[in-house]
Parts: sequence; structure tokens; C-alpha cells
Amino acid sequence: MVLIKLITCHIPEAYLKGIEELVNMNMYPNRSEVIRVAIRDLLKIELSTLLRKD
Repeated sequence: MVLIKLITCHIPEAYLKGIEELVNMNMYPNRSEVIRVAIRDLLKIELSTLLRKD
């Protein structure tokens, strides 16, 4: 079972507009999913880069 934690963060209005645009284009069901996917992809890239350096 995956535990999901609620966090609060402040983001620039331009980012929020972009997120809303993706949701309005039905690419994602909601803002939370956009943010989850973005974080997942960032972690994959950054962590794989770090692991290749070692």
C-alpha cells in the first residue's frame, strides 16, 4: 500500500496556469496528478544521473 502525504508548496502563477492548461486539455485528470507526474519524472532523471556518476 502506498502512503500519500499532503504537502503545501508555493509555486509561481505561471506554473499554475500551465498546470491548469494541461488539465483543461484533458491530458491529466487534475492538478495533483500533473504535479505527481512532474515530481516522479524529475526524480527519475536526477537520481539516475547521480547513480551514473558513482
